[in-house]
Amino acid sequence: MRGRIPEKFIDELLARVDIVDVIQERVPLKRAGRDWSARCPFHDERSPSFTVSPAKQFYHCFGCGAHGSAIGFLMNYDRLEFPDAVEELASRAGLKVEYEGGREAPREDSTDLYNILEAAAAFFRRQLGANEMAQNYFADRGLDDATIAKFNLGYAPDQWDALKNALGTSAQRIALMEKAGMLTSGERGSKYDRFRHRVMFPILDRRGRTIAFGGRVLVKEDTPKYLNSPETPLFHKGRELFGLWQVREAHQKIPRLIVVEGYMDVISLHQFGVPQAVATLGTATTRDHAEILFRQCADVYFCFDGDRAGRQAAWRAVESVLPRMRDGRQAMFLFVPDGEDPDTLIRQEGTKGFEERLRNATPLSEFFFAEISKDVNLTSLDGRARLAERARPMLAQIPDGAFRDLMTGELDRLTGVHVQIADAPTDAAAVKHASAKPQQRSLVRSAVALLVQSPQLGAAMEPPWTFAELRQPGIPLLVELIALCRDRPDITTGSLLEHFAEREEARALQKLAVMDFPGGEDEARAEFLDALRQLERQTQLQRRGEIEAKIRESGLAGLSEVEKNELRVLQATIDRGAARSE
Repeated sequence: MRGRIPEKFIDELLARVDIVDVIQERVPLKRAGRDWSARCPFHDERSPSFTVSPAKQFYHCFGCGAHGSAIGFLMNYDRLEFPDAVEELASRAGLKVEYEGGREAPREDSTDLYNILEAAAAFFRRQLGANEMAQNYFADRGLDDATIAKFNLGYAPDQWDALKNALGTSAQRIALMEKAGMLTSGERGSKYDRFRHRVMFPILDRRGRTIAFGGRVLVKEDTPKYLNSPETPLFHKGRELFGLWQVREAHQKIPRLIVVEGYMDVISLHQFGVPQAVATLGTATTRDHAEILFRQCADVYFCFDGDRAGRQAAWRAVESVLPRMRDGRQAMFLFVPDGEDPDTLIRQEGTKGFEERLRNATPLSEFFFAEISKDVNLTSLDGRARLAERARPMLAQIPDGAFRDLMTGELDRLTGVHVQIADAPTDAAAVKHASAKPQQRSLVRSAVALLVQSPQLGAAMEPPWTFAELRQPGIPLLVELIALCRDRPDITTGSLLEHFAEREEARALQKLAVMDFPGGEDEARAEFLDALRQLERQTQLQRRGEIEAKIRESGLAGLSEVEKNELRVLQATIDRGAARSE
């Protein structure tokens, strides 16, 4: 969805809003020189380490590392998804969000879809009050009236066209109901209600709007037992969590999230005093789910059956969570006894008993190594080698930090050897390595950091850039940054970081955005240009080395006249540069 909002619109939006105003409406800021400061809203601290830069349109916490643009702040503080944060800021700035197409519809084009789904939810709720069988089902499950109202539970009548007739039979209304997933087609193209004779569970998005439904049969012989809405412009099951809206309503700051498998598990936990439960929607935990979960809070518990299927589901969760395991985040795994589920457990053991199970949950690290080594003979060299080979690519997905180091250390302990966990050979790895050692002021690192902090430096750079040929980590990224700044001359630090938000380079660039440089704008420009001149000189030395290697291989006669002239020019240029530096 991020890619379907043009970057030029993002630039214009971030230029129209002042990040200081956006944050100050939520967090009290105080002047601190050119910037503003506060105690960080994302972690507990006694003294302010959270700064907001109006010049860079960027915020950063030196305590927990939180950072980003005004969009990123709304995503983290208001827990919005990217398009919703953009919509929020656009409304503030009086702009209409531009979309480039795709199946996700912009909000203004989806109003009718939201309205038809809200009308369907109201219809199902009214029908619940008129159907004794559906009422008895919820009563037998022990739900009280407040919980039924909290989750807006309902009932779909045992008729083919009850909803269709209730919401309207005009061609436009039927088209909307079909687009919203509420109708399905018969053999001859006739349209009829998708949900019939089922208790209904509305699925809400993170803004509390109905976007889909889940329905459970009331007669055992009916199939399938659970039926969800199909994928629609508003509903993508791999990105939604049942109950998340109710969790957010119950907490100003969510302390933890508990991922369970069923609607009734979620609802019962909420009713019995554990209002942090959510559920995936008939699908395994995806990476999108993992990102959404950790955006809400740092501690996530996965609660699955203890059988083979439950452990397989837990392992899929591990695969999705590992790339999101930044320092400070925790994932725990709770396996319930055979024949039980969270719904039955909390009724039998009460809140106190369920909380005790959570306290004894298995940490991700313990579950990871137990599962990955369960059929490996660690007493043999071959077994330990197999374990290392299995674990290495998975641990490489963990973001750089203490958790990754500790996981790697545990693998070393189990195998008895140091296992090298290599980053992918990208510019992100090169910049990350440089940014991890502040005392090393490499030319590329300095140039990238200066450009991130002052994008206008790149806007004035005329091509060609000879250093683009330099075979050195980070050069392709530097060239890309300069081209980006030239193409978007009004880009700010905040906008630039939004451009890289979903790329591997993002975290490294965010660190460089707060790197200290002495002096003001003139000193920054001078250091930037000097770094580029030195990179150009290194490029010349690299090319001279290539030609000299050719001479050593085939003699001077092996050079073309063009190469001989190039060597003379290179030597003269290098000599002049050396003379100036003395």
